[in-house]
Amino acid sequence: MGKQDFLTLLGFAQKSGKVVSGDAQVKAVMKKGQVQLLILAEDLSEKRKKYWSYFAKEEGIPSLILGKKQELGLAIGLSPRSVVGITDAMMVKALLKKL
Repeated sequence: MGKQDFLTLLGFAQKSGKVVSGDAQVKAVMKKGQVQLLILAEDLSEKRKKYWSYFAKEEGIPSLILGKKQELGLAIGLSPRSVVGITDAMMVKALLKKL
């Protein structure tokens, strides 16, 4: 188990409609209280990491830093992504077991 297993399962989460990605979409869904886990890219700027970590903390959402933008994008079948949100609690549990 590890990062690659996590990214593989992230792809399944995307296919099942349990992933939101990109700054605007993630922020909108977070404000609605639907994001259960926030994933930030390792190569996101420190300023943006602090911003998103603070925003997640304020909303009561756990966050983690994992993978580069390119890896996150490839995992969900899209262009590079710096911010990814998971909207399903059961999927979050499954993902965290992979780490």
